[in-house]
Amino acid sequence: MPLQELPLTLDLDALPDDVRTFLAEAERRVDEFYEQGLGRRYPKYIPSDPRVVHAAIAALLNDGHLEGNVFCEWGCGFGIAAGIASLLGMKAYGIEVEEELVERAVRMAKELDVAVEILHTDYLPDGFEESEGVGGKDLIAPDAGRTRGATALPPEYEGLDPDEVDLIFVYPWPGQEEMMMDLFAAVASHDAVLLIYLGDGEIAAYRHEEHGGEEHF
Repeated sequence: MPLQELPLTLDLDALPDDVRTFLAEAERRVDEFYEQGLGRRYPKYIPSDPRVVHAAIAALLNDGHLEGNVFCEWGCGFGIAAGIASLLGMKAYGIEVEEELVERAVRMAKELDVAVEILHTDYLPDGFEESEGVGGKDLIAPDAGRTRGATALPPEYEGLDPDEVDLIFVYPWPGQEEMMMDLFAAVASHDAVLLIYLGDGEIAAYRHEEHGGEEHF
């Protein structure tokens, strides 16, 4: 399924007061987490630049690129991107497999009164796997013939149907970028958007389209 890259014009200075306050407290909690040495337990948890993420989500909303209002952050950690989306008016979910990070994300959202639902699960729906490939990770999709009775089994998370999500955000580990694009193409609805942070302030957005566009896998 082809993905078409969308243009993003980022305004890093347009940071509303409520978002600025949320990010300041989120940054304090993340710093405390690392100062306590807890980052060694989760070496793959590295936060993206929240100001870049905010600018990208705002641009997608302002430019009319999103078909709806549902946001999901894959591998959300503290749920910072999900919190940003919520403060921008989206119905926000975060998906995180590590229990301690889930607890911290839930606690932060509650204490800061930010409406985010954190799901304690893997971003790979049931039946999907990732494996080592040449130059990075490869996605292993379930057999196309998996069915429940006469009906094909759609990918799903407990508490969220990926087909209902309009914007998915992910900060992949190096070598996971293509795999994340493949996963998005496999589970997202047509016209959904993938926002992928690539490190060092670089971010890109791709639309899931049934026909046309640039193919990445």
